[in-house]
Amino acid sequence: MKIIVRGAALALLTSVALPASAAECIAPANPGGGWDFTCRQIGRIMTELELVPNMVQVTNLAGAGGGVAYAQVVSKRSDDPELFVAASSATTTRLAQDAFAGATADQVRWVGSIGGDPGVIVVAKDSPIQGLNDLVEAVKADPGSVAFAGGSAVGGFDHLKVLMLLGDAGVEDMRKIKYIGMDGGADAITQTVGGFAQAMTGDMSEITGFIRSGDVRPIAVLSEERVAGFDDVPTAKEQGVDTVAMNWRGIYVPKDISDEDYQRWVDHLTAVGQSEQWQTVMAENGLEPYLVTGAEFQSFVDENIAEIQELSREIGLLK
Repeated sequence: MKIIVRGAALALLTSVALPASAAECIAPANPGGGWDFTCRQIGRIMTELELVPNMVQVTNLAGAGGGVAYAQVVSKRSDDPELFVAASSATTTRLAQDAFAGATADQVRWVGSIGGDPGVIVVAKDSPIQGLNDLVEAVKADPGSVAFAGGSAVGGFDHLKVLMLLGDAGVEDMRKIKYIGMDGGADAITQTVGGFAQAMTGDMSEITGFIRSGDVRPIAVLSEERVAGFDDVPTAKEQGVDTVAMNWRGIYVPKDISDEDYQRWVDHLTAVGQSEQWQTVMAENGLEPYLVTGAEFQSFVDENIAEIQELSREIGLLK
């Protein structure tokens, strides 16, 4: 199977109010994951390009695989013109599977995608698993002995990547696959390094620091070709498993802001995506260019959700 889905606790700010003109980005996970990465990098570059008057405030609001943040934006901040929220394939996956308690994609406005983040499988540095085939054989021999940790909830995109990968590798009973859903990639890495999970499924951008520090060892990247800067990491395809999974990274904003404010965020994200700073970020973190904004991105989100629903039905996550 090949699928490219393009296409990582709020204090409620009651005691410390932000200046009226200060932009805020909500990362729907704990610090260290892909959504946190998206907020901090986009916010930093917006400030450097002087697109916003003050430093962008980053607020981590973990819970329900992004559902807590989504609900807060929809119910309490639907007309906040200075708020944007990090999103990815994990976001549309949860919406496609009706995992946000009835929330739908049309309750926010989708601004754009700024990059593609290849999926990756890593193990602890001292793991006896040396390559993807070792991992697959261990699962086939005893599915209960191998737990996968991921930065999205059960049924989320990190979980889907594991199911797609193992399905393509010949594993038949997906119900036996053990998956531990965490609130962000950093937490999933902790589970793997600590031995609570035998492998971690995530995206290249949220794992690069752990790879470079030697805490984990990548055994497969789920891209068509090896990722620049990580040329020693083989693709799953090279190892006989024809799986490609790409996570888009971008942002959405509250639904009830004005068209002018929405266009402002589209223009800001476009400027960031075209900047030299963002080209450097992509090169350093294994990202691929994928800049799609405005109406084109809205159409993409609709198609993305339909694709994920079809896949989820195929593997039994949706009826």
